[in-house]
Amino acid sequence: MRIVCLSDTHELHRSLIVPPGDLLLHAGDFTFFGRGSEAIRDFNTWLGELPHRHKIITVGNHEHLFESHPNMRPMINNAILLINEAIVVDGVKIWGTPLTPHYGGAFGTGNASVRQTIYAEIPPDIDILLTHGPPFGILDQSPSDYPGPAGDPELRTAVIRVKPALHVFGHIHSGYGIRPTRHTLFVNAALFGIDGTLDKRPIVLEMSRFKSKT
Repeated sequence: MRIVCLSDTHELHRSLIVPPGDLLLHAGDFTFFGRGSEAIRDFNTWLGELPHRHKIITVGNHEHLFESHPNMRPMINNAILLINEAIVVDGVKIWGTPLTPHYGGAFGTGNASVRQTIYAEIPPDIDILLTHGPPFGILDQSPSDYPGPAGDPELRTAVIRVKPALHVFGHIHSGYGIRPTRHTLFVNAALFGIDGTLDKRPIVLEMSRFKSKT
């Protein structure tokens, strides 16, 4: 399976050259402080123009409308939108969430017990974890915004429990990159740069070994 990973495109999605693949994953923040619907409509239209067989997204801390108005979910109809839920495509099980431990944005909570409760819903047999934010200590360094690691400790505990083959996220722009570990390949696919452009490329992976397929 060829997987194309994106995050934090902040309304600049049409400036991207998106590589082909079987599965497109977007980890949220496709708007820029999105409190209106026009940017969402354009993003959904753009998704429909992409050739990938499967497109799966979550939302991020900029997607305020999806938190304040859950009935807005049908605006995304050219991809599968995951908010604390799972989907199976081509035998691969994916679970997605927009949750972060940071105040001041959509789907953010500093209450560790709330996050623990939500992460406890992650099934043990998932293959891919799609979250907006990173787990603590993994591709989460953001010296300009947060002192020290900015990831979620409760999310890291959940990842250790579940051991997905792939964990894709964004949120921390300066953490862009890939980190392989024994059980999980971690990908921070945040493309937004400090100059206000998408100065990074989508991350493309070729993966064949998943729990559901072995």
